[in-house]
Amino acid sequence: MTSHPLRPTVLSLDGGDAQPLSVRAKALVFHDPASCAILDYVEKIGPSEAPVLLNGQTGTGKELIARHIHSLSGRTGPFMAVNCGAINDNLSESELFGHEAGAFTGATGRREGWFEAAHGGTLFLDEIGDLPQLLQVKLLRVIQEREVVRIGSRKPIHVDVRLITGTHVDLDQAVRAGNFRQDLLYRINIAQVTLPPLRERPGDVLPLAAHFLQVYSRRMNRTVASRLSAEAEQLLLSYEWPGNIRELENVIHFALLVAGDAVIGPEHLKITGGWQTGAVSGNGAVSGPQQSQGAVDPLQSIGHGLKALFNGPSADHFANLEELIVRSAFEYARFNQVHTAQLLGISRNIVRTLLKKYDLIR
Repeated sequence: MTSHPLRPTVLSLDGGDAQPLSVRAKALVFHDPASCAILDYVEKIGPSEAPVLLNGQTGTGKELIARHIHSLSGRTGPFMAVNCGAINDNLSESELFGHEAGAFTGATGRREGWFEAAHGGTLFLDEIGDLPQLLQVKLLRVIQEREVVRIGSRKPIHVDVRLITGTHVDLDQAVRAGNFRQDLLYRINIAQVTLPPLRERPGDVLPLAAHFLQVYSRRMNRTVASRLSAEAEQLLLSYEWPGNIRELENVIHFALLVAGDAVIGPEHLKITGGWQTGAVSGNGAVSGPQQSQGAVDPLQSIGHGLKALFNGPSADHFANLEELIVRSAFEYARFNQVHTAQLLGISRNIVRTLLKKYDLIR
């Protein structure tokens, strides 16, 4: 972490010892009032031993916050980050809790799980909502008993781990839907931090852009960091940032590549116009949202279409509509399962089940 009286606080992973396991945002700044309030709250709960639940969209910096909490905790053990959505379903129990040699086919040697590896430190379980139900039960037991039992063993192993979890889905809604255990939610949700999307903390956009300009200018061995024109700054501020901080980093990196030594203008920013909240005029002023006059609410259009569908021949409308929604979201998210889950507001496990159901993945 770096700080300066006249500059916003910055959390980044630029250090040589930073080895992220699942991080999607590589920097966070705390300049916007909403971000400053989050930092103040995090620094209050950081020194405790309380489990922390981090809520936020993909790319908002949950792992960076988790690392900062670990640094504030005074714990001498390591920080370990695991993306639950990326764990192989067949090996997930072994990944978390370890196994003994010969415990199952392919287990040629003894292996410690993530809980043992994080002993004395902090374990960050990102996308906790994607954890299968059976593992939720076992995770609850580990939290309660503070010990793990490797697959193929009966001997409990004590673990001293501070648990931080992250999710981009509403776990209360997941509980109501029967996809997440309420008793587990009670255990992991002692302290909660909600990271708003980048579009809701506009005061962080330009400081983040300046940070990434410095980082990538340095990597390109440029003696003077490139700068943004006033029009480019206005365009960055007018954009919705659906991909959050990681998308902003990619936009700045690309702009440096194509602009060369020139001042970065709007033409260098690879931004999808469909997500732009306003148009930039020649004098740099930002107009209101780009929407054609008389535009119809998309949900209203869908409602009219449903009525026409119901007036037609009898069919399995629910299955057809479900497949259409899943297929359309998967294509819109460029076949990324995490982004598809985010678009639909459901867990990645449910998305994966639906994709298999409609033969969109093997």
